[in-house]
Amino acid sequence: MTFKLPKLAYGYNALEPYIDAKTMDIHHTKHHATYIEKLNQVLKDFPKLHKLTIDKLIDNLNKVPIEIKTSVRNNGGGHYNHALFWKILTPKAKGKPQGILLDSISSRFGSYDSFMEKYSNTALSQFGSGWSWLIIRNGKLDIINTSNQDSPIMKGYFPILGIDVWEHAYYLKYQNRRVDYIKAWWNIVNWNQVEKNFEASIKV
Repeated sequence: MTFKLPKLAYGYNALEPYIDAKTMDIHHTKHHATYIEKLNQVLKDFPKLHKLTIDKLIDNLNKVPIEIKTSVRNNGGGHYNHALFWKILTPKAKGKPQGILLDSISSRFGSYDSFMEKYSNTALSQFGSGWSWLIIRNGKLDIINTSNQDSPIMKGYFPILGIDVWEHAYYLKYQNRRVDYIKAWWNIVNWNQVEKNFEASIKV
């Protein structure tokens, strides 16, 4: 299997004014594409790994040869995380989740507003590069950070929502103001996709 850069379901300018077109272009065609290029490069001499999907590959790092393990972790994680990230963004956001996901969020965190506050604060607290996630852990919703391009599935968790807090995700527009980027990001969350991710997690 050769991993390929996924196409976006929207144009690079579609998420403005929340994320600018230049950031989206560079983020997708440079950063994400580079992770894929490097991943394919290190995997080329290991045909037994070619049959694995990206989630199976980084979920089974113990099966990856030691000489390429770090590269697969970093670049495979970068590919997986970004592929999920693009899907949970939309120019046609509906504001908040509905149905069983909203009920589960309210039950777990007290209310949707309390969840937003906790998630935002967690994302803001990530030191350096990384991600913040809404995950399923032991059958329950939880919020965690991961550093660099580590993914929750490397820990056995099921991610349903994630925000990229690497500076390349927001620096052109927001500079060092991560807090403003996080506030803006809520306006473009694709809750329809997050609900699908949640439903998929229940079936696992």
